[in-house]
Amino acid sequence: MPHHPCRLSLLGVMSFAALLGAHQAQAARDALELDAQEVVAPAVDRNETVEAAQLQRYQASDLQEVFESNPEVSVAGGPGVAQKLYLRGLEDTLLNISIDGASQPGQTFHHTGRIGIEPELLKRVEVQAGTGDATAGAGALGGAVRFVTKDPDDLLREGESVGALLKSSYFSNGEGYKSSASVFGRFNENWSALAVTSYQDQNDYEDGRKDDVLGTAARQRLGFAKLVGKLDEEQTLRLSYESRRDEGERSQRPQWIPSSFNRLYPLDTERETWTANYAWQPHDSELLDLEVTGFHTRNALEQDGRWGLYFGETRSSGFDVRNTSRLGAHQLTYGVDYRDDRTTLGPEGDSELDHEDGEVIGLYLQDRYQIDARLRLDAGVRYDRYELDDRDKQRFSEEGVSPNLGLRYQLTPELALFVGHAQALRGPQVRDAFKLDVSGNDPRLKAERARTEELGFDYRNGGWELNGKAYATRIRDAIADPVGAPNRYQNVGDLKSRGLLLGSAYHWQQLSVGLSYHRNDARLDGERLNVYEYNGLGTSLGDTWTTFANYRASDALTLGWQGRFVRGIDSLDSGVGEVSKPGYGVHDLYAEWQAVPERLSLTLTLKNLLDKQYLDHASNEDFEHIPGYEGIRGSYEPGRELRLGVALRI
Repeated sequence: MPHHPCRLSLLGVMSFAALLGAHQAQAARDALELDAQEVVAPAVDRNETVEAAQLQRYQASDLQEVFESNPEVSVAGGPGVAQKLYLRGLEDTLLNISIDGASQPGQTFHHTGRIGIEPELLKRVEVQAGTGDATAGAGALGGAVRFVTKDPDDLLREGESVGALLKSSYFSNGEGYKSSASVFGRFNENWSALAVTSYQDQNDYEDGRKDDVLGTAARQRLGFAKLVGKLDEEQTLRLSYESRRDEGERSQRPQWIPSSFNRLYPLDTERETWTANYAWQPHDSELLDLEVTGFHTRNALEQDGRWGLYFGETRSSGFDVRNTSRLGAHQLTYGVDYRDDRTTLGPEGDSELDHEDGEVIGLYLQDRYQIDARLRLDAGVRYDRYELDDRDKQRFSEEGVSPNLGLRYQLTPELALFVGHAQALRGPQVRDAFKLDVSGNDPRLKAERARTEELGFDYRNGGWELNGKAYATRIRDAIADPVGAPNRYQNVGDLKSRGLLLGSAYHWQQLSVGLSYHRNDARLDGERLNVYEYNGLGTSLGDTWTTFANYRASDALTLGWQGRFVRGIDSLDSGVGEVSKPGYGVHDLYAEWQAVPERLSLTLTLKNLLDKQYLDHASNEDFEHIPGYEGIRGSYEPGRELRLGVALRI
């Protein structure tokens, strides 16, 4: 039986939300308080910021909606557990993902995504596109994504010692709701704390043709706590804990639609992350600026399917110790990072579980050298050593050095040019938990080695912003377990991602408008990628345009529009036949009204304004026209949806 959340009238929702829902009324007026995304190019400091207020205005509820304004990032649709992130066409399995510095490696099931995040928690998201610099961590082949959560001081106003945010939203598509409560305060002038809880409940949503998309109903629970202490004027300690759970009836392979061979079963996923961050910044020292991070992350998946109760889990623990020294025109960041991973498969409580253990330790140095007022040099190097003990008692060991180099030249006060080169190495790692008992590692498995070249420009003049870059990433000896192979992880060839990014924006009084364009071509040994054939490597994406317009009609009312337009791919050779990826264009609107300044706000968001029926290019392609592949297709995206959010600041 499908789950049916409480059905509320519009008036009932508004009344309920006014008591239980929350929103910080100043978010729209203070873009610096909550940055949403910061995009950084390898070896060259290039920042593009999308305001976090946008996440609130469009009432982002999942990973896909966090990144929908970024043309370099695509996220597969369907149920939240199926959402996979692609950066420049490369899957997140090739990226370093972290939450407050806590690494999120490993994979519980290749038909599910491995990243779950609650947008309500986010202070900002930093995306380092392309092979990472020395500080990006071990194995940042295609880049790094860093989620940073809010501190109590991000929510407390000047002079306040305690406060609360109550927030609730109603979703017309799927007849669902989401409610959250945040409590924050200062114990004294040095110690503060934040606690957040949220719950989301919805039925299966409808696509643009008003058909139910089965397996998308969900219940999601979140618990988060953070303690921040100023040990003295120079030292700060942050301790945080997060527990996020998603449960519902999903197809056995959530990446594909339900079918006769892919039935719906109960599926439960949970992530727990513990993090400790320590910073020591002496005011009178140019040599010491110390940051220490320790973490433990557990990701678990439980499915009661055709084989009975099945359980997959990944655990990672580690640390990062880094210091920054300023020596004249040089800013040197150096340190050591370490991670220990374990992947486990089997029925929970079984004493004979399949498992693998891996670890990596890295040493790194990154220098930012301001040669003169116009020219800056970025140069760095890191050394990594990988160890893996796999399920078949094979032992793998790889080590290597990864350099990077970048130049940024301020040609005029308005125009800057940059060029960068970065390399990264990644040895064999723990595998997808659900493949431990069916796939092995090739005894000749070698490390993957990546390199990225990038060049571009930034131009700012008055209200105008223009930027562009061209890039090429190559990953030699990419590791995958391809469809049709003898169930073995092996080096499958050279993976290449090339592309062009152009962006523009104009800000004039109360109006801001912008347009960005991204073209990407991702191939393995010359053949364009698809999701099905090489799961875990990447996919082909059509040319993507993103647009936005924000207008502040008054101090109390803000209006906005954003669009995402993707060009179709007519023919893509999948190895089992040709597939196509139709293009699409999607429009979203919002209106935010500060009903009681700094206290009560209402947000009305209209998603997929034209009720477009489409399959996101990051989702599994449609293979249903190929005999024998019926049922192999990703889920269509939601059709038109009205979201009403009501928020109270106490």
